[in-house]
Amino acid sequence: MKQGWEIKKLGDITTSINGLWTGKKPPFITIAVIRNTNFTKDCKLDTSDIAYIDVEVKQYASRKLQCGDIIIEKSGGSDKQPVGRPILFNIEEGEYSFSNFTSTLRVSDKTTILPEFIHRCLAYIYMRGDTAAMQSKTTGIRNLDFNLYKSINIPIPPREEQERIVAELDCLSGVIERKREQLRELDALAQSIFYQMFGDPITNEKGWEVKKLGDIATSQIGITYKPENVSDNNEGTIVLRSSNIQNSTLCFEDIVRVKCEIKENKYVKDGDILMCSRNGSFRLVGKVAMIANLPEPMTYGAFMTIIRSPYQAYLFAFFKSPAFRTQLTTSKTATINQITVKMLDEIKVALPPLTLQQQFAEKIEAIEKQKQLIKDSIVETEELFNSRMDYYFN
Repeated sequence: MKQGWEIKKLGDITTSINGLWTGKKPPFITIAVIRNTNFTKDCKLDTSDIAYIDVEVKQYASRKLQCGDIIIEKSGGSDKQPVGRPILFNIEEGEYSFSNFTSTLRVSDKTTILPEFIHRCLAYIYMRGDTAAMQSKTTGIRNLDFNLYKSINIPIPPREEQERIVAELDCLSGVIERKREQLRELDALAQSIFYQMFGDPITNEKGWEVKKLGDIATSQIGITYKPENVSDNNEGTIVLRSSNIQNSTLCFEDIVRVKCEIKENKYVKDGDILMCSRNGSFRLVGKVAMIANLPEPMTYGAFMTIIRSPYQAYLFAFFKSPAFRTQLTTSKTATINQITVKMLDEIKVALPPLTLQQQFAEKIEAIEKQKQLIKDSIVETEELFNSRMDYYFN
């Protein structure tokens, strides 16, 4: 125990409030409701998709969120993402409450305990995986044992030390977010260069020759495998899936490995474009990532498609443009959103001269080198952030 620190039960330093339920007694008030969809993977509040509903005034009176409240995801989750994510409600104005799939913790004495410090501690506990042992499963839904959760031991330093720790961690997370914003700006720059050099593919005002994708590229869907083929340890071949494409970049936070026979042509290669071709959400159909410098051989799943072409840099940018998304709208079906190889082959592409595409590829390569430096820096900063979290909360 660090000098001057105390250990206290979470339930002893906070009061808990259950979420809203659907009421029928007037009068009503229209409010914003924080739901599970507003929790990010790194335990932050995402206000991009806020729901507004009418609730009983009496019920809302005891469930109005206050700045500094900590909202806990109490029900939901999945095998790979247990319940127990905490987010800090840091909005000072407005009428906000929280759904019945969540509960809120309110620090009892904010003069001695900083809510931001408690949130950082609970986020660390969740990221470490401790809440997985505190959940039960009922009718397919995972529920957090809130009484067990409130018995968690929290290390409490003096108030000034709490402020210093929060400031340090906020600084590091701020650096990470600014670097991620730099990546988004570079992606926007690449798209801007695409339109500057080639014009709008929808109107094709520069009069480029129009080809079908099937005439300039080959497309192939991935492998199917059985549940018994999935490896429970770190052995087998990684199967790239929809979740492995994040912001047009390969992400390996959620991987599946299989032990089964894989044909040679089902392994991905440098220069391949990996596309999500089937998903329950149409928004995710068509998202792409470029395959490059993989650390080991990998294959891809049946809901994914690999596209190979000598025009890969141009096509990769084209697939991220509204011109491609517009043509995708015809691929929606009543049961599942998908784009088949046949549909891909029929996609129309305005094809500029290869020399101009090569100039574009050189510009994109320079941008990708800048992005890689930023990504490496993000990894280093995240490692430092995690080590400081370990130091303060482990």
